[in-house]
Amino acid sequence: MHFKVLRLLQENPQLNQREMAEALGVSLGKTNYCLKALMDKGFVKMQNFISSHNKLAYSYLLTPSGISEKAHLTTQFLKRKVAEYESLKHEIDALKLEIVNKPQTINSSR
Repeated sequence: MHFKVLRLLQENPQLNQREMAEALGVSLGKTNYCLKALMDKGFVKMQNFISSHNKLAYSYLLTPSGISEKAHLTTQFLKRKVAEYESLKHEIDALKLEIVNKPQTINSSR
């Protein structure tokens, strides 16, 4: 979840929490909890700015340690997905071999 939030914020730091929750497919509460944890760890900081509608808004920015953490999490995520891909590829190859080596049954109703 932290990886997804860091990735999303790097792409669009001006998202509000509701938009983040929608983009991540999780509840607003879970998004708030995760974002707060990332801020507590120093990976994300919140910055105030005045929006074009004359009201205060926030931007969530990755800190240098947040960028480093995102790179680390990206590496872990990629390793896990490559392992899943290799496992699935092996299973598909085994099923294909099973189909090729299985004798065809003849339909007795002919």
